[in-house]
Amino acid sequence: MRFAIVVLAALAAPLMAQDVRLPVNLDRLAEKAEESVDVTLDRGLIQLAARFLSDHDRDQAKVKRIISGLEGIYVRSYQFASEGEYNMSDVESVRAQLQAPAWARIVGVKSRRHSEDVDVYCKVIANGQQFGGFVVISAEPRELTIVNVVGTLNPEDLSDLSGQFHIPSIDTKGWKRGGF
Repeated sequence: MRFAIVVLAALAAPLMAQDVRLPVNLDRLAEKAEESVDVTLDRGLIQLAARFLSDHDRDQAKVKRIISGLEGIYVRSYQFASEGEYNMSDVESVRAQLQAPAWARIVGVKSRRHSEDVDVYCKVIANGQQFGGFVVISAEPRELTIVNVVGTLNPEDLSDLSGQFHIPSIDTKGWKRGGF
């Protein structure tokens, strides 16, 4: 379930780059981790990738339109050999930036049995018609993942973006058009 939420946020959308910054000290965690993932796609790289999408293929043209509003996709994920190899202050430095009224925590999963802690934050703009930001934080004893997608995206476009740019597919059939 945690992975599905992380994927949803990666797809979901936008986060204004000047609003939330991934702490620099997260980079030091890669040295401690058994496995680390560092995805950094800025607007230039996203637009370069969009050039490879066909305007003549309906699905590719739709994805091209959708990603035109993205400014960046940033993922940091670390898996550790044992518990306690990262500090919760690393997580709290991101959460501290995601405060009301600009941000709302829309999903909070806390599992004592599996020691999982997943939060999804969003910023809704344009009278609830667009996402203005999404951040996912998934903290487990031996794994930490933070997803930050920058830009704007309509909620109904999520399923069209899924499956592109190594973003796994998600099902958004239950979502209402034009809002939540």
